[in-house]
Amino acid sequence: MGRHSCCYKQKLRKGLWSPEEDEKLLRHITKYGHGCWSSVPKQAGLQRCGKSCRLRWINYLRPDLKRGTFSQDEEDLIVELHAVLGNR
Repeated sequence: MGRHSCCYKQKLRKGLWSPEEDEKLLRHITKYGHGCWSSVPKQAGLQRCGKSCRLRWINYLRPDLKRGTFSQDEEDLIVELHAVLGNR
């Protein structure tokens, strides 16, 4: 696997995201929404590819993203559904 063709056209950053980049992406998506992910980095002032921005948003920055351990109710539901459905 390599980089996407869009990433070769310009010098884009790769690797760890800085807090400043996170803030720029968060502000942009909060204000304008994400729309087309390939246009988000340019509009937000980031030197990243759209895929990188999309994954950062989905996996780390979304406000409704729940972190931490499961509650006891959630854990009970998981066990109950696993007993009914198995590993499907």
